[in-house]
Amino acid sequence: MRVGDVAIGGRKVVMMAGPCSVESPDQLLATARAVQEAGAVILRGGAFKPRTSPYSFRGLKEDGLRMLADVKRETGMPIVTEAMDTRHLDAVCAHADMIQIGSRNMQNYTLLEEVGRLRKPILLKRGLSATVEEFLFAAEYVASGGNDKIVLCERGIRTFETSTRNTLDLSAVPVLKKLSHLPVIVDPSHGTGIWWLVPLLARAAVAVGADGLLVEVHAEPGKALSDGDQSLRPDKFAAMMADLRPVALATGREI
Repeated sequence: MRVGDVAIGGRKVVMMAGPCSVESPDQLLATARAVQEAGAVILRGGAFKPRTSPYSFRGLKEDGLRMLADVKRETGMPIVTEAMDTRHLDAVCAHADMIQIGSRNMQNYTLLEEVGRLRKPILLKRGLSATVEEFLFAAEYVASGGNDKIVLCERGIRTFETSTRNTLDLSAVPVLKKLSHLPVIVDPSHGTGIWWLVPLLARAAVAVGADGLLVEVHAEPGKALSDGDQSLRPDKFAAMMADLRPVALATGREI
């Protein structure tokens, strides 16, 4: 499965990284350059942000998409960003190389049917309380429309445990790869909600066979407009990348 020139599902473990939310042109470009230098090959960034509270920062919307497009021209990195609603699809498609369907929309069947009519890669995140079977049926909604360019993303499920934001279900990675031909990546940022856990769970994700990682990076996490607690500083991201390389090599992969 290809996103621009990047192949997902092969020998290389694909790194997608960037800020949770696009906040400014300077913030986005600086983060993109830092993660690219460390080895990331796809830039993530949220322009439309679904938030638990309606009073939280909910993204720069079309302005954020234009900033992502500008940074893509500057760095050459393909862009993955979220579409929350069918009304946003035209704008997102105009700028993104890959469309993310977030966990809250995993069972938004109207949205799934619409992206199924596209011929653009889809990053489908597992729902907060979705079983593996429900997750795969959501992917079928996209595929049944003719779009087979789907990457699955395990990003943690809601359980009784409160010590982490979500419970990252790494067993889902080999299960999904056994039941499906689709590439599977892991989001340890949302999966834990705690920055210092991200490198540890990223290591474990590579060890169990993840085809890629989706990681949030911010130059000043304490000032981030969303999800600063789970965002790595660029230096921490670079250190994580160095730590992941021998793990990937031990499993017959490369970073």
